[in-house]
Amino acid sequence: MNKLAAVMRLTRIEHSIMLVIAVVAAELIVGQLPSPYIILLSLVAPISISMGAFAINDYFDVAADRANGRTDRPIVNGSIGKKEALRISLACTAVGIASSLFINIYAFSIAAVFGILAFLYAYKLKGMLILGNAYIALSMVIPFIYGSYVAASGVNANIILISFVIFLSGFAREIHGMIRDYAGDVKERHVKNLVYHIGTARSAYLAAILYVEAIAISLFMFILKLPFQYNLAYLAPIMVVDAMLFYVAIGYMRVKNTRSFFKLSRNLSLGAMALALVIYLIVPLLYIPI
Repeated sequence: MNKLAAVMRLTRIEHSIMLVIAVVAAELIVGQLPSPYIILLSLVAPISISMGAFAINDYFDVAADRANGRTDRPIVNGSIGKKEALRISLACTAVGIASSLFINIYAFSIAAVFGILAFLYAYKLKGMLILGNAYIALSMVIPFIYGSYVAASGVNANIILISFVIFLSGFAREIHGMIRDYAGDVKERHVKNLVYHIGTARSAYLAAILYVEAIAISLFMFILKLPFQYNLAYLAPIMVVDAMLFYVAIGYMRVKNTRSFFKLSRNLSLGAMALALVIYLIVPLLYIPI
């Protein structure tokens, strides 16, 4: 049981659950549900590739995690070895890509590209200016694109707008993560990322701008197109999400930030994005006119 718990921590299984919600939400929003078999099969790739991505990230990040005091990471605390983490990552990624082959060529292409990019990110892209951040933000978006192509072999306006909301907020959250882990990344990995080049203060302001843009688009969706248009079941909870993200954005612009705030803001922003996913899942099934 201890080994299983370590594997779950290594692969961040909770993130996989969020990806499953995103894929199903996209399939519902598109409104062209595939067969139950395809729906179930479409969940294997995001779960497996996400697990593989987190495992390989920890594999390459051992030194930085030690410097940042991340004793919660399985490789750092010794509950999983580096070679074992690598094998887990390769196996998960292979399963994810292979499963998508039985859906359609679009799903397979998306799974293959992001499976490969996950390794490239952990190995090299993470330390590259802008590209690393863009990859992570895009990886949050891709379950919606993936789910849309599974159901309809295309994307509609709602999926595009959701993609912008997730991308912008995901990019902002990544910038906050770099601010939080700045000392360890610079000391151990010699990373010259966005925060290194423009400083923590400017980075915090940039993240705030991205969050505000995401909030604006999320509110615009309320007046654009069904199932979000004039739907109180969407407006009320999305305003809660927007308030949470706005609080985090403002908090990072303070002159001094504490470790306790960093922990709170990380959990709050993750919670906000998880709530947003639940909203996208429920809204196609529930319409409350306003």
